[in-house]
Amino acid sequence: MKKVLIANRGEIAVRIIRASREMGIQTVAVYSDADRSALHVRLADEAIRIGSSPPGESYLNINAILDAAKQTHADAIHPGYGFLAENAEFAQAVNAAGILFIGPSPFSIRAMGDKAEARARMMQSGVPIVPGYQESNDDALLERAAKKIGYPVLIKAAAGGGGKAMRVVEHSREFHDALGAARREAQHAFSDDRVILEKYVANARHIEFQILADKHGNTLHLFERECSIQRRYQKIIEETPSPLLDQKLRAKMGAAAVAAARAVNYENAGTIEFIVDPETRAFYFLEMNTRLQVEHPITEMTTGFDLVQWQLRIAQDERLPFQQEELQARGHAIECRIYAEDPANGFLPATGRALEFELPNIPGVRADTGIARVDEITAFYDPLLVKLIAYAETRQNAIQRMQDALRGVVLLGITTNLDFLQAVLAHPIFRKGQATTRFIEENFAAWKPITEIPQEVWIAAALLDLQQSASASVLPTAANDPYSPWQSANAFRIGAK
Repeated sequence: MKKVLIANRGEIAVRIIRASREMGIQTVAVYSDADRSALHVRLADEAIRIGSSPPGESYLNINAILDAAKQTHADAIHPGYGFLAENAEFAQAVNAAGILFIGPSPFSIRAMGDKAEARARMMQSGVPIVPGYQESNDDALLERAAKKIGYPVLIKAAAGGGGKAMRVVEHSREFHDALGAARREAQHAFSDDRVILEKYVANARHIEFQILADKHGNTLHLFERECSIQRRYQKIIEETPSPLLDQKLRAKMGAAAVAAARAVNYENAGTIEFIVDPETRAFYFLEMNTRLQVEHPITEMTTGFDLVQWQLRIAQDERLPFQQEELQARGHAIECRIYAEDPANGFLPATGRALEFELPNIPGVRADTGIARVDEITAFYDPLLVKLIAYAETRQNAIQRMQDALRGVVLLGITTNLDFLQAVLAHPIFRKGQATTRFIEENFAAWKPITEIPQEVWIAAALLDLQQSASASVLPTAANDPYSPWQSANAFRIGAK
């Protein structure tokens, strides 16, 4: 492998660039017009434009990405996560073009991408699954099946994941409307309106296992990550090890995760997701993500593995040089996702410009980001700005280190969830390791940030303004000051040209 094209953007593209550079592999970035000056474009060895408007569709254009790979003579493509990462047609087209796809086979992606088929395969392999129904897509049969399963039930898109097209139905009178809404969202998100039903496990814990599998039949797990802290089925804080698991349950779930991966002849990095009933400690297969996960850094921090480099190595036919019993995880790691969003307003995405941006420099803290100072945050893409990862020997020390790291983030010009993350970390239920997937909705429904701005923030803003003014060749005016809000064509001034 000499050159890899990264069919993605943002922090994962930057992460792949850095891992590739350490291995002496050149990188090619692709970009839409909205990303022309993005960080991943500036860091890659080469960059090539793949589309204009609408920007979000550029990274979904299979032909444009393949053309870019051929023009730049890339011999491999890494899909990252999101966009085309779990698209079997894309993986097949890459292989057909004679280019190495850094990920699993199209067969594995299809088998696990269809939730109904995945459930059937797990049953055949002896992996526990949530009681449910996937035999028919007929509305009347689905409604009868829901009554048989017993409310509450969960309606899920058969062809997708990531929290999209999911509806919890508490009573039979709500089923018809919820089914229609789930179908519409599934059709829009996945071009497939099929759904499946599952018994809704209230107050569950969401725990996943990292899988690595080479092309020689070796499949291992790199232990678990707990992802119970979620809003709208989207994760915001993850940690490893899980406060819930003991060694016996960890070994049992790890073995089930390996069996699930082997059931579809899986290769490369992937994740098996489970839900766990904390009362009975029973666990059930939820889904498999046939790609790298956003939260992979916490596994890297506790195991010492570079998962992106292992993706590249496995794609080049390297064998995993370890046995399961040789693997160990040490210490505790937590990841917080810093989003451009407003937690006090239903977590709606926010836009703006990073007028000032600084990340903490603390031992044991890692920051993965795809943005830099003065970058524009648009509505075209996922609002994830930064992933902060804190490592320490104990869970309590890792929490404290994460709190210190969050306080060290300077991000002006964009509404973020920084205060919300601090509130979650300080909550007694989280501190005790008892949070379930309902933690946010049960404890933060009426959360509001502290609106009073501390005096030191005003002082820092004034000093920053003086420093920027002093560095200008002439005294700034509205016409020549690059930091003046009147020079910005964003939403600061209505009707700006």
